[in-house]
Amino acid sequence: MKKILLIGKTGQLGAELMKDAAARGFKIAGYEKDQLDITNVNEVREKIAQEKPSIVINTAAYHVLPLCEKNPLLAMAINFVAVNNLARICKEHNILFVTYSTDYVFDGQKGSPYQEDDLTSPLQVYGMSKLAGEYAALHSHPGGTFIIRTCGLYGGENGSLQKGGNFVLNIIKQATSQKTIEVGSEQVVSPTYAGDLSKATLDLFKFAAVPGIYHLVNEGQCSWYELARETFALANIDAKIIPVNRSGQGAQMKRPLFSALQNTKAKALGIQLPSWQEGLKSYIMKRI
Repeated sequence: MKKILLIGKTGQLGAELMKDAAARGFKIAGYEKDQLDITNVNEVREKIAQEKPSIVINTAAYHVLPLCEKNPLLAMAINFVAVNNLARICKEHNILFVTYSTDYVFDGQKGSPYQEDDLTSPLQVYGMSKLAGEYAALHSHPGGTFIIRTCGLYGGENGSLQKGGNFVLNIIKQATSQKTIEVGSEQVVSPTYAGDLSKATLDLFKFAAVPGIYHLVNEGQCSWYELARETFALANIDAKIIPVNRSGQGAQMKRPLFSALQNTKAKALGIQLPSWQEGLKSYIMKRI
């Protein structure tokens, strides 16, 4: 029975991995942020030596975009330096290492879904820090690192603690006090339900995938406006949604206009996530 050490057990994705790994027969030891500080290399070494896992899965990240712009050194410390240290320690102990990356490593200029080997070109500190983490982990532990890029992640009872929820929960909450809501229509993404991403991640071991970069997202793509519209339809919410084109401009950084991802490598193994509509329905049904 393989043992997983999971970093970030209470997050949107971590909570799903805790359940799914146990259901699939893995032993799993999960840690929250206050139980394991991934920026403390000695603490990480001690936990790994204590748990003796065969797989380390890291779901921790500094991912609030405006905060990354304000605190680039902290973004690099968590998304790059800590990831590099985790990869190095895993290599020392011959442990498989899984960490998550993002569609924001791309600039959105391709105009169609990005495949795993497409050229990267991040537009903001967040994307730069995640890409640096990718390079570092693959360099430090090339034979045992899985980089999983995903997009538009949502899940959990309360969503992301750092972000104060997630898009789906926040748009539902917004509808309780507003009858007309403006939602961006210019960005095209592959919104991904954490429950589907968790199962697909574990499928990589089931199908004996070779280490490397994988795109794991719910199938298809849509704008945030289309996601909001589908959310309201599934949740039977009567509110007017107005599409707004903000040209990908945030208050402090640029966002890629087309950052949908294509699952190419995992699909070739037989791993395919449901459509984004099915993923959203699964989440809404659990929430309502």
